[in-house]
Amino acid sequence: MYPDLSYFFFKTIGTQPDNAFSIVKTFGLLLVLAILSAAAIMVKEMKRKEALGLLEPSIEEHVVGKPASIGEMIVNAIVGFLLFFKIAYIAVNFEAFKFDPAAIVFSTKGNWILGILGAGIFGYLKYAEKQKTVLPSPEVRKVKVYPHERMADITMLAAISGVIGAKIFALAEGFGELTWEQIMTQFFSGAGLAIYGGLLVGFVCVFSYLLWKKINPIHIMDSFAPAYMVSYAVGRMGCQLSGDGDWGIPIDQLPWTKPGWMPDWFWGQTYPNNVADAGQRMADCAYRYCYELPTPVFPTPIWEITASLLIAAFLWSIRKKITIPGMLFFIFLIFNGIERWFVEYIRINDTYEFLGGQYSQAQFIAAGLIITGIIGTIVLWVKGKNQRTAST
Repeated sequence: MYPDLSYFFFKTIGTQPDNAFSIVKTFGLLLVLAILSAAAIMVKEMKRKEALGLLEPSIEEHVVGKPASIGEMIVNAIVGFLLFFKIAYIAVNFEAFKFDPAAIVFSTKGNWILGILGAGIFGYLKYAEKQKTVLPSPEVRKVKVYPHERMADITMLAAISGVIGAKIFALAEGFGELTWEQIMTQFFSGAGLAIYGGLLVGFVCVFSYLLWKKINPIHIMDSFAPAYMVSYAVGRMGCQLSGDGDWGIPIDQLPWTKPGWMPDWFWGQTYPNNVADAGQRMADCAYRYCYELPTPVFPTPIWEITASLLIAAFLWSIRKKITIPGMLFFIFLIFNGIERWFVEYIRINDTYEFLGGQYSQAQFIAAGLIITGIIGTIVLWVKGKNQRTAST
């Protein structure tokens, strides 16, 4: 496994692990790539819908020639404070920072003098930047803003709200067993994300933003469907490559036999050097991550990567054939829910008793997605059929 980039180079070109490249965590890197891949696919789809007239631009008034406002300088000063506040502390504690950047970044430790200096510098830079464009009489200009041009704002909002939602849902599973200190420590750590929590919270926040900007959400939701499945696959690559504990149960717990055509790595893995430090310590290993599972487990991240890419390809192939707005999104909910429902049976997860069975948090949400998808698909189909009948 590759907990961070130093282990990737260690296993490919033979450099020593736990070096400066340790600050680039594999899971975090793939999470960023997952978000960027979704944004790129959505922009492409949004531009196509704009060309078809399905998504229209809005007219906004921009004031040009004003000096920097107090609010703008304060925001810039806060950014400068945070950066300078942490720089010296990270430099002095670089060894600790390599192994857990999130814990250092989100801690309250830092250099207050440098922080104040950074706040002053960044606040002044914003003032000086705006002074270059100040006009004797500020002008109000009307500009067209297309939906795809708001993708940076949408991506940032989805990323922040999604991570917060994923953290909250992950912590909710063990809430009664954790102390407040443990909750805060895990919240600001790099591990522990419930993808459906991120999906639900991110969806609510982005949907609200679209309504605020008067953008038709239904076409954005259709654009989101294939983009999310690709993004989910990339995210699961981070789980697999880092060995974050998001794997399945031991293969000997089920009476299944590996098909002859299937490679061993697709059927069972022991995840050596996993970032979760799970299993037994590896012999002759003197590095930071030295644990390996004693028995092979089902590599569920690989199975989900495969399923997600197949679903994404299917949704992409039918996106132009479906003319009913919103239909693609509800089809996506059905397939995504089915995929997650079944994989949960062999993943390691906390379960809850319900109607005589044991189900994980993700299965409850997956069931909700499937039901919502089926109802939405039927409603839109009937509505579209009635409209076609009325027009003939």
